[in-house]
Amino acid sequence: MFSCRRRTARVPACTVVPPVYVRTGPTGFSTGLFPLLFVANGVSLEGVGLIKAVYPVIWGAGQIVTGSLADRIGRKPLIVWGMLVQAAGHAVIGLGLAAPLLAGLVGSVLLGLGTAMVYPALLAAVGDVAHPAWRATSVGVYRFWRDLGYAVGALMAGVVAAFLGLVWAVHVAGILTALSGLLAWAQMSETLPRTRMGTDTAALGIGAATRDSATPQTP
Repeated sequence: MFSCRRRTARVPACTVVPPVYVRTGPTGFSTGLFPLLFVANGVSLEGVGLIKAVYPVIWGAGQIVTGSLADRIGRKPLIVWGMLVQAAGHAVIGLGLAAPLLAGLVGSVLLGLGTAMVYPALLAAVGDVAHPAWRATSVGVYRFWRDLGYAVGALMAGVVAAFLGLVWAVHVAGILTALSGLLAWAQMSETLPRTRMGTDTAALGIGAATRDSATPQTP
């Protein structure tokens, strides 16, 4: 047995895998069930297409900002809060806090923002703790669990929807996502080395020192 707080090669297996496994679950849920849910609530096919398009657009564009942010404040805050933002997106959709089309758009924006927060940080966390000699192997394991989440999420969504209905399938996705965020908050150690935050400053100092040493000194 090993502690999730130990910074060893096995850390990602217990602290990164659960969030990434659940991170792809909502996509499996949304791909199969969101169109059915929104059509059943009177949203047009054009509206469903718009709702589905918003999610990846926000996700993709948001990563430009959140990736840089993960290098500044660390991986863990973005992983934890990203999962909770995703859970909020499910809540907006599942609870019907607005008209179906509006709820779908707002929920998709939150899902996209949450995914954009989580995605670069998870990849970076694996890279932080994986030695270059086996980094590709670690990413392969990471991607296995990540991609498996799509299939498991879709299957789980179908089973829950069959027994409890479409709305409860959305609720289950939100609950699992929130629990994964809380698990990361409780068990995950920050993987971003603190010394890396001062790399730019250190590099500037080294450069200045080099220039000074190369400058001829007057007697």
